Amino acid sequence: MNVAVVGAQWGDEGKGKVVDHYGARADFIARFQGGNNAGHTLVVGGKKTVLHLIPSGILHPGKICLIGNGVVFDPAAFFEEIEILEQSGVFRGKPAHEFVRVSERAHVILPYHRLLDKLREEKAGHGKIGTTVRGIGPCYEDKVARRGILVGDLLRPSVLRQKVEHALEEKNVLLKHHFGAEAVDAVATAAEAQRLGERLKPFIADVRAILYEAKGRRRPVLFEGAQGTLLDVDHGTYPYVTSSNCVAGQVMPGCGVGATAYDHVVGITKAYTTRVGTGPFPTEIETTEPELAQRIRKVGAEFGATTGRPRRIGWLDGVALKYASELNGLTGLALMKADVLSGLDFVKVCTAYRLGGNTHYGFPSAMEDFDRLEPTYEVLPGWPELPRGMSSVSDLPDEFRQFIKFIEDFVKVPVVLVSTGPGREETLELADPFTSSVALRSGL
Repeated sequence: MNVAVVGAQWGDEGKGKVVDHYGARADFIARFQGGNNAGHTLVVGGKKTVLHLIPSGILHPGKICLIGNGVVFDPAAFFEEIEILEQSGVFRGKPAHEFVRVSERAHVILPYHRLLDKLREEKAGHGKIGTTVRGIGPCYEDKVARRGILVGDLLRPSVLRQKVEHALEEKNVLLKHHFGAEAVDAVATAAEAQRLGERLKPFIADVRAILYEAKGRRRPVLFEGAQGTLLDVDHGTYPYVTSSNCVAGQVMPGCGVGATAYDHVVGITKAYTTRVGTGPFPTEIETTEPELAQRIRKVGAEFGATTGRPRRIGWLDGVALKYASELNGLTGLALMKADVLSGLDFVKVCTAYRLGGNTHYGFPSAMEDFDRLEPTYEVLPGWPELPRGMSSVSDLPDEFRQFIKFIEDFVKVPVVLVSTGPGREETLELADPFTSSVALRSGL
């Protein structure tokens, strides 16, 4: 069995912990989109590790972590992570490239991508998208415009220099005459990229071929997504989205695998909703219930793993979650941070929107509609503190089981994993996607 893990909200759902959990059962963990704008936080043995590029399964000994061609790849950020993992003893004295491979077809983020990202956000002022200014969007732009730099190009000096010069022709005009910035030196940029390429050489591989061989040998693979469904460039709250497809279907082009590459798709959702940066957020409670929003943010440590920005807080949006389920073909849900809502008298789940006097059960596509949306809520009883070391569903408080059952019935997808804290041990698994050959069932 192969499994894909995706975010079912606006990102920051806890994918790192879920990938770490399922990574113990996979031989290969493959990242298929996004870049180092993602931040996956893991807590193992009380130690916190934040990864941005390398798949979260790397903390399990002997796993092979793959960065697919659908990822935009920043070599400098990659080596920062490698050094952190080496210092932590993750590779157990062996060369890091034995455990991490980077697709030769992945596109490379270079300094001019980061510069453009930063200048655009500064110039936009109040109208900015709220990017991480890591150069993700500009790199994807170059990819689509057919002037991108591939990882494999870093090993071909003459080709690399020509491509960098071509990419900078337009960019330097833009930098000088639109932003009033200094032009970027193509020769120096290519030389630095070549230096990084030499260091990267042992890590570069044909990821597609590795995964094809793994499938032939029936070796389990976990596909790791970044960001979240509602940030998908096609299906999210455009233009307040990321620059890649975050849905499970991106596994195929993002790793070079076929339509039968995975058997199950697990969507990650919090028991509430958060969002970083600007953009629509129908169930946000920052102005209506500011004290509760502050409480949830503090207890849930709701600050971006990549940027440190405080996350906006809202009740669980069931309409958006159902939309994400349909887009991804979810077979299971992982419910995260349930412990954060412990002790509340009640919790809410949005089950519809009111717009122009009418009730809507679907997720809007027009941004203009979001400004006029009013969420309709189902109010459910809150639950007491969740017990540590849970081993079965019967250990859960009745009120929390009622909450899970409501989500399952509304979204039509079973909850297969519940997280009650940041640690590995604070996880209750209700069904295993790596061993279930039929539709997953939670047992509730």
